[in-house]
Amino acid sequence: MRILILSDTHMPMKSKQLPGVFLNEMNGCDLIIHAGDWQSIELYHELKECAPVEGVYGNTDSDELRAILKGKILLEIEGYKIGVVHGHGRGKTTEKRCIEAFDDEEVDAIIFGHSHIPVKKLHNGVILFNPGSPTDKRRQPNYSFGILEITDELKFNHVFFDSKE
Repeated sequence: MRILILSDTHMPMKSKQLPGVFLNEMNGCDLIIHAGDWQSIELYHELKECAPVEGVYGNTDSDELRAILKGKILLEIEGYKIGVVHGHGRGKTTEKRCIEAFDDEEVDAIIFGHSHIPVKKLHNGVILFNPGSPTDKRRQPNYSFGILEITDELKFNHVFFDSKE
């Protein structure tokens, strides 16, 4: 199974379209996960034309998105439990807020966004993964998104690129 992971697209404010490198990867993907800050519902509908979509809302998302998405979801995919949350809130770091969001649940991985900072690390046996942003890199050297390949294990990787065209 091949899953594309993105967050913090902030469309159409930060970009009118998804970058070509992301669009190329959409061919043949089995699922798309968005960890919030879509900004408008049009992107949700655009992604659903290419593959099934799972996602959560973030702190900048429209009321339309908040009406159809939750703030936190737990996906079970091929026997793995994957939590998805945006990560916004007060106090603590984004990572700590995301870990605490799933304190009462057994998860294999947590996908989150909000900081626009790509992260892939292990915390107490749980994979923490932030794909970064494909359209708003802020102070990061590159734009980015993630690919999760599920075989006999979870294989998270970032795709880094220089231009959001």
